[in-house]
Amino acid sequence: MSTNYQEHYLDWVRDAFAMEKQAESMLEKMAGRLEHYPDLKARIEQHIVETRQQQDLIQSVIDRHDTSRSVLKDAMGKMAAMGQAVGGMLAEDEVVKGAISGYVFENMEIASYTSLIAAAELVGDTEGVRVFTTIRDQEIAMAEWLYTHLPDVTEQFLVRSAEPGVEAKK
Repeated sequence: MSTNYQEHYLDWVRDAFAMEKQAESMLEKMAGRLEHYPDLKARIEQHIVETRQQQDLIQSVIDRHDTSRSVLKDAMGKMAAMGQAVGGMLAEDEVVKGAISGYVFENMEIASYTSLIAAAELVGDTEGVRVFTTIRDQEIAMAEWLYTHLPDVTEQFLVRSAEPGVEAKK
């Protein structure tokens, strides 16, 4: 096995940790702003709990390989999440754009974990394969939930926005 494989694998594991920190920040900001969409808020809050558990799982992979997280990547991920949250707050259709962005982000995570599983298999990290499969399954469930409920969120937004004096965006 090439040490280059291992280096790339561990870089991607650190990237996954930073990605989950970014996800946590984005989800917390979105859940904190939602007022009129209780189903969406509840599912996001459930996924925040899952995201924190995912961070612990990824940290266990990092610890087993005696490597460290990238503080810079963690910080950059949080800054990107903050920018997305602030940008969303300005949109009149914040809830719809947030749900769409969430769906896109979940699919990026699914692709990242699919790649990580392949890398873990190649470097012989069977525990990593288990961890990343577990996380990918949770991301698939969240993406499917968003896919299924996006029409409802959109309809709720449109109905609310048509009512005079009713806030629809969040």
